[in-house]
Amino acid sequence: MYDGVIIPDLQYAEAHLPAVQQDYGRATKGAVQHLLAKVYLTRLRVPDSAAADEVAKQQAGDFANAANYAKQVIDSGPYQLLPRFADVFDFHNERNAEVIWSVQFTADPLTTGPGNTGHLYFLMEYDVLPGMLRDVANGRPFKRFRPTKFFLGLYDRTKDARYDAQFQRVWYANNAATIPKYPSGAPKFQLGDTAVFVSATDSDTVRVTGPNPVPYRVYTPKTYSDRIFPSLNKFADPFRLSVNDTRGSRDFLLFRLAETYLIAAEALMRDGRPAEGLTYINAVRRRAAIPGHETDMELPLAQLTLDEVLNERARELAGESMRWFDLVRTHKLVERVKLYNPDGGPNIQPYHALRPIPQTQIDRTTTPFPQNPGY
Repeated sequence: MYDGVIIPDLQYAEAHLPAVQQDYGRATKGAVQHLLAKVYLTRLRVPDSAAADEVAKQQAGDFANAANYAKQVIDSGPYQLLPRFADVFDFHNERNAEVIWSVQFTADPLTTGPGNTGHLYFLMEYDVLPGMLRDVANGRPFKRFRPTKFFLGLYDRTKDARYDAQFQRVWYANNAATIPKYPSGAPKFQLGDTAVFVSATDSDTVRVTGPNPVPYRVYTPKTYSDRIFPSLNKFADPFRLSVNDTRGSRDFLLFRLAETYLIAAEALMRDGRPAEGLTYINAVRRRAAIPGHETDMELPLAQLTLDEVLNERARELAGESMRWFDLVRTHKLVERVKLYNPDGGPNIQPYHALRPIPQTQIDRTTTPFPQNPGY
């Protein structure tokens, strides 16, 4: 990572930007400090050796700098963790105290450009199932990103509220024409009733095989597929202008305080101060708890490892466009993809830590510009 310009530029911005902007959406001192913390965590000093890179980064003060910048944001005042995880992505609450910096979109097609298209990619194919049709409220399903079994298993649903808060698993009938019927001709359910239920446990098979089977479709983990799966709802957008419109109007939250807490926890742990880092990761975990389970959600010091930080970042930041970067900067890309992604595991290679340079970019340079290795 070339930081000869990145860090000085950000430090200049930090010195000149205000803590609060009159125009919402403009960069602030807190946004710059959050980004500086990420830059120091991301900076690679020994790209080909995780162990040597870890030592070099600690000796150079990268982890200490990351922790310092993260703590400055946390302690600065304007930002607060919201009491409930679900409130962060509430349709009507996008400008909340947890947001450090976001990209704004509008419903006006003349000003929003392509809009926020995040609503398209995480949604399963609900619209071809009995009793259902595609509508604006439920979304247009591109079904591009399906959660892995490992990822879904990271949530302890007995105490972690984030699973139910950010995955849609029930669809309600909106198409009378395709509601299945009993032999008598009576519909098995009505408009507005449950049409599809995506269960989190295989034991729910009894809902359809037991003595009193339910009339709607039930999918359990054993029957998940590339078309049917729990659907991340962080980017759901019921405000689009038409059923097939890809342009979304919701803000995209680029920096939020929960990640700042996780940056502080990771940086302190990797800097040899795990007990101090533990308070920051547990602040995020306590906020994520089902009410009454806050203490149960606290992580013991012995379990604060780099892998557990990555697990917590997955739980909290799912779908927020950070995972590949996290795995690359921690030298964990190949290891964890092979361990936890059965589709990607056979194909992942060390050279995937770099992305291919677009051929159009290479063609337009006036001096020889080599492609990254492996491509």
